Amino acid sequence: MNVNFSGFNENVLTFIADSGLTETGVPVKLSAEGTVAKCGNGDAFCGVCVGLRNGFAAVQLCGYAELPAAAKITVGYQKLAVNSGGKVAANTNGREYLVVDADAARVGIIL
Repeated sequence: MNVNFSGFNENVLTFIADSGLTETGVPVKLSAEGTVAKCGNGDAFCGVCVGLRNGFAAVQLCGYAELPAAAKITVGYQKLAVNSGGKVAANTNGREYLVVDADAARVGIIL
């Protein structure tokens, strides 16, 4: 693609990281007050873990984010959730996001 959306309106907030959250670049959900966890099958996500350190997670809540996709997702507003493989997929029970670019392996969305 000839354009770059990185940096658009990015906002990151620090949360306590659930013990199961061990990697960055994954969709996360609130699991307890002030705590985020890695999403499981069918979970709608609130953001993307962009950093982990000393039991805390930096979570991007706004702006452009790229995530692994289960299949190519159509651009435009789509309801998305995480599938059993931990990848983003279209899901009627998911949260609505603006999909701005996608291919078979990744999706670029505005959180």
